[in-house]
Amino acid sequence: MSFLLRVQLPDRPGSLGQLALALGSVGADILSLDVVDRGDGYAVDDLVVDVEPGSLPDTLITAAEALDDVSVDSIRPYAGILDTHRELELIDQVATARDDRLQVLVDGAPRVLRVGWSTIVAIGPHGAYRVVGSSGAPETHATDVPWLPLAKSAALDDEADWVPQIWRDMDTKLAAAPLGQSGKVLMLGRPGGPEFRPSEIARLGYLTGIIATVLG
Repeated sequence: MSFLLRVQLPDRPGSLGQLALALGSVGADILSLDVVDRGDGYAVDDLVVDVEPGSLPDTLITAAEALDDVSVDSIRPYAGILDTHRELELIDQVATARDDRLQVLVDGAPRVLRVGWSTIVAIGPHGAYRVVGSSGAPETHATDVPWLPLAKSAALDDEADWVPQIWRDMDTKLAAAPLGQSGKVLMLGRPGGPEFRPSEIARLGYLTGIIATVLG
């Protein structure tokens, strides 16, 4: 059984080693690590950890936060495929797809960007509409998206009036990025958080910029 742990820890030598030892003391093995963000004296890392079946996530939080200046931003089950070249694989899959390449994009984006769901949104004669959505995308659509057109990747206000109430009830953090000049945007939803970090927004922008070129 695997969990995705987002942890803020001191950005100094030895911090990650101490965290690994702390997690190991409760039977967890770190399978992968991504640096999500860095600030003045701290780092935010995404850790995929493997634990024994039946292990409680609370034990991971307790072990991590027993260390000085370490806090767990979020923890959730992880069923993705570990791959250090996730973005490149997705770009290749979109480029070589014979069927709907936008569907390939939204199906792969949650795994690559570690979110719950993704959709392609556009504006039509009758307002905003969903072009395609991933398997985890909510059935309730956003019919009014005043932030379109979008010039660059951005975190969205998840408490704004346009956000469907059920999305707010699930504390869904939102981000979006334009697909070139097509008028379409890739929107991401992360139910329960955590919030999108600036580095994640930048990463989203780089990815959609390349994908837009591939889509032509």
